[in-house]
Amino acid sequence: MNKKLTAALSGGAVLVLALTGCTSDEGNPELDAWAKKICDTAPTQNAKIAAADAAITKAAKDSPPAELQKVDAQAFQDLAEGFKARATLLDSAGAPPGVEDGAQKQQDAIKKLTALSASYADLKKQMDELNTKDQGKFASGLSEVGKEMKDVVSQRKSALDALKKLESSGDTKQALLKQEGCKQAAASTSATDS
Repeated sequence: MNKKLTAALSGGAVLVLALTGCTSDEGNPELDAWAKKICDTAPTQNAKIAAADAAITKAAKDSPPAELQKVDAQAFQDLAEGFKARATLLDSAGAPPGVEDGAQKQQDAIKKLTALSASYADLKKQMDELNTKDQGKFASGLSEVGKEMKDVVSQRKSALDALKKLESSGDTKQALLKQEGCKQAAASTSATDS
């Protein structure tokens, strides 16, 4: 069952700005300032999310129940914190200036990232409550966590899609690409995709 959980989790893309294309020297200074707020801290959260995903994948490979519980619970906590930080960052940055429906897209992304964070926090709680002393009860509980993960993976895709809509609206993509933190995120995405 744990391998299914890992496969489901791995299927959710890491929250990295999937930015490609050319940058432009022209731009909107307000939008550039907004992009800087996003790009200066997003790579840290992306790294935390990627590390949590990797920890779950690694623990799934024949870890004893107590170790699996400990690693997965911590990873779910890190995922909850990482996605919550992204939602908070978007909220504090505000809507991208001069972008059509920017406020609506921003609020949609915040709402979905916040809900995703809460779902990971719930998964952490479920992992903490698993009985590692009884193999049967542990397997049964892990199966329930795996079922919940299917919903969380779908929720994660929805949150990433909302974020992508926000990040690729109007001139937003170009403004983000100008920022060093987002250039690094785009480069690391390209390296891991190949």
